[in-house]
Amino acid sequence: MSVYYSEDHEWIRVEGDTATIGITNHAAEQLGDVVFIDLQEAGTEFEASDEIGVIESVKAASEIYAPLSGEIIEANAILEDEPGKINESAESEAWIYKVKLANSDELEKLMDAEAYKALIA
Repeated sequence: MSVYYSEDHEWIRVEGDTATIGITNHAAEQLGDVVFIDLQEAGTEFEASDEIGVIESVKAASEIYAPLSGEIIEANAILEDEPGKINESAESEAWIYKVKLANSDELEKLMDAEAYKALIA
């Protein structure tokens, strides 16, 4: 299992040809209290950098951009009823999507943990 990060403050945990995507703790802190999340349904196909959802907080609404191309296998249903989970566990329980990767070569464009820490420092 490998974990990658995007410049849009998403984390991507890859196992085989499946990736779990969520926003980083840093992004959750910047958003403030999350009050709503608009998620795409399973079966939705997308290209890297497409908008694949919206997170609304008390401060603002922020788009979720796909860090990789693929197809949504599952959206985290917990977030529909409890969007605030993102503030509690952004990098674990509050994952946003599980996706089937279309092109694993796209992982090379993402950052490792050290590079991401440098980005937000």
